[in-house]
Amino acid sequence: MSDLNLAHLHLIMNHVPTVGSVAALGLLLLGYLRRNEHLKHVGLEVLFVIAVLTLPVYVSGVAAHQEIRKIKEVSDDAIRVHQDAALIGFVVMEFAGFVAWTALWQWRRRGAAPGLALAATALLVLALAVMARAANLGGDIRHPEILAGGVVAPAGDPERFMTWTINQVAVYSHWAWPAAETVHFIGLSLSFGVLLAVNLRILGAMKQIPFADVHRLLPWGMLGFGANLITGMFFFVGQPGQYSSSEPFKWKILFLVIAGANFLYLTVFGKPWVSNGETRFDAGPGDKAMAILSMCSWLAVLWAGRMLPFLGKAF
Repeated sequence: MSDLNLAHLHLIMNHVPTVGSVAALGLLLLGYLRRNEHLKHVGLEVLFVIAVLTLPVYVSGVAAHQEIRKIKEVSDDAIRVHQDAALIGFVVMEFAGFVAWTALWQWRRRGAAPGLALAATALLVLALAVMARAANLGGDIRHPEILAGGVVAPAGDPERFMTWTINQVAVYSHWAWPAAETVHFIGLSLSFGVLLAVNLRILGAMKQIPFADVHRLLPWGMLGFGANLITGMFFFVGQPGQYSSSEPFKWKILFLVIAGANFLYLTVFGKPWVSNGETRFDAGPGDKAMAILSMCSWLAVLWAGRMLPFLGKAF
């Protein structure tokens, strides 16, 4: 039996964005129809989770291209068209997830966020449409009965032009890659620093500071996480073969997903929102376990990122 690779992972996960988006949209629409704020809240949570899981789905899809592009029965053109459509879907989905998280934050802080919730729902509809098209194009890859109809992307396909442009800028620009590296490390420091402070406070450090005051820093951490994601995907789209064949990069993606889950957990669990200005904060075993897992995950992300040039032969 051959070893499990990223192509297998993509086959397992490739329907997560579309099926998950349908579930999230159903919850949101049902919440609007029944005027049920709790259903809307759950729908936004599911949307954020799907946005986080879309990251390994897209990355494993690009890696799958590297694995199967030399197979005679596989159409490389069909793979590239599918991959380019998936990039647009990924961008829209991540933006929808960011807006959903912001809506959840505002909901807990101010009691309502109707505008942001509606914006997240609209972005989800757009993301679902693009993801559905990408999934449909994915069916062309190994189905000769579909390809016989001549389903091939035209040379001027705007999606392919988008991927080509990112690749050209990443490879040939003298300033784009260093500038993105700078933003990447600033975002990493901001995200890691905020989550470190919040999670250490959960574990009992800095007891003289009200937990609510530390917890208010969370949007800055999410901003850093977003900057990290944007610049990281710029690197990945610019040099996909270099990253998809790197073992440390695969571990980095895994632990980034866990770190993203920590943002959601710190937003939706109720204790910070009832502590007000009190310095006393009693975290339960589950809260402390999540804090430790988050800090260990970020340390793993830092280690894996640092090891990219040294482990394996991808760089």
